[in-house]
Amino acid sequence: MELRPALAAAQAYRATAQEALAARLAANPIDAEQRAAHGFAWVATTVAALEAILDWLEAGRGADPLDAQTATLAFAESIGQLAGGLPMGQNEIFRPADLGIGAAARTLADACADLLDADHAAMRAAVAAALAEGHWPSETLHDTDLDAIRDQYRRFTETEIIPHAHGWHLANALIPDATVQAMADLGTFGVCIAEEFGGLGLGKLVMCIVTEELSRGWIGAGSLGTRSEIAGELIAMGGTDAQKAEWLPKIASGEILPTAVFTEPDTGSDLGALQTRARRAGDGWVIDGAKNWITHAARSDLMTLLARTVADAKGYAGLSMLLVPKPRGTDADPFPAEGMSGSEIEVLGYRGMREYALQFDAMQAPADALLGGEEGQGFKQLMRTFEGARIQTAARAVGVARRALELGLAYALARKQFGKAIVHFPRVADKLAMSLVDFVAARELSYAAARAKDSGKRCDIEAGMAKLLGARAAWSNADAALQIHGGNGYALEYEISRVLCDARILNIFEGAAEIQAQVIARGLTAGRN
Repeated sequence: MELRPALAAAQAYRATAQEALAARLAANPIDAEQRAAHGFAWVATTVAALEAILDWLEAGRGADPLDAQTATLAFAESIGQLAGGLPMGQNEIFRPADLGIGAAARTLADACADLLDADHAAMRAAVAAALAEGHWPSETLHDTDLDAIRDQYRRFTETEIIPHAHGWHLANALIPDATVQAMADLGTFGVCIAEEFGGLGLGKLVMCIVTEELSRGWIGAGSLGTRSEIAGELIAMGGTDAQKAEWLPKIASGEILPTAVFTEPDTGSDLGALQTRARRAGDGWVIDGAKNWITHAARSDLMTLLARTVADAKGYAGLSMLLVPKPRGTDADPFPAEGMSGSEIEVLGYRGMREYALQFDAMQAPADALLGGEEGQGFKQLMRTFEGARIQTAARAVGVARRALELGLAYALARKQFGKAIVHFPRVADKLAMSLVDFVAARELSYAAARAKDSGKRCDIEAGMAKLLGARAAWSNADAALQIHGGNGYALEYEISRVLCDARILNIFEGAAEIQAQVIARGLTAGRN
């Protein structure tokens, strides 16, 4: 079956699902219809991924047969899930009946019967065989500069990250200063900062490429730029001229390593419930409160800190963003700033920067710390960074998904059982082939979101979709690769054990999967206002 008609059938199914959900939400609040709403979000995300895959395939004009095989498997599996059952989690399957669209699902299945009824076993085997021979689907972006950037960061990752990452992980070590400096020399921390402030002045698509390649080596390396991305965007969009001139060049050069200080104990995604307070005192600000899950807090030099400055304002209205400089900590004295203390939160993965619980007891910040010089704008300022942060998180997931596949493939080629390499067993080959499909789908959806952002359009839905799908692909690929390793995958000495732990966090931070689904469903059924 041709893929374009299959896509049209999937798009029609998505439209029916959207109408069904809108009808339900006309009578009930979205929280009462959460399963139906989130199921629709997964339907919409799946169809968006098919759109991105077909765009990728057609851009390559069918020059590589492996591309067509990958796209065909993506369509067959995705449409099969849309018509039968779409996984929202390990034990949560969204069925068409959950939205009362069983008839539409049968229409979709009938329209794509040739695709769904075909035996794709030989195609999966061919895809796995191609991988075994070192052949990967096309990754060119049809732009020599973009392809050169990918090559540059891939070489850096191969030589400076991959040989050391597992050792750093096992030691719970910070990414070495020399590696951080090497990343800074490449321009990693200033990709999206304007040239007038010392950055590269490039877009989110480049940010995706850089993040993907670094995260392929280690999620810690790919994530090191996240805080610079968030801080740079906060200051560029909301800062005063003086704040931009002061901070952006230092962030772009890597002289300043920022950290995002938003989350508090027991609040999670409910930022309107934040309790940390900042009050004017003399020539500056005084901060009191507690923050939790703060990444890279000790070695950072600047905190972008969300606090309540308008005491009598409820919810988001009283929140302001502060730019709070701090001395860089050391292993012996991680928090030398007066009025600030912290304790490390030990974690399974996502190491290299370390996680902390922070306490502020009359910590002082300068008079010009208020971002933009205006109180009560903190939540709005932060919201403007969510799109870029979630697209970057999707790119991190893509890198992790690829690394998991690489490790599973390498082990399957090396491991011999019953007289032959296990890559030749169909259940192993199937895992590799479908991991490749999931990787390509997540990659192309993240690029589509980045292009939407670079075009200047609002893309909170596209960013949420990219993160939602990317996180699932990273976890699924890591789980499949560990299964290929068998018992060895459970041993700490094998890199896949780290990749599995790293993959798991992607479905939680920067907005959990459930939050992404809520954003997508609400945005597509009730508009974006």
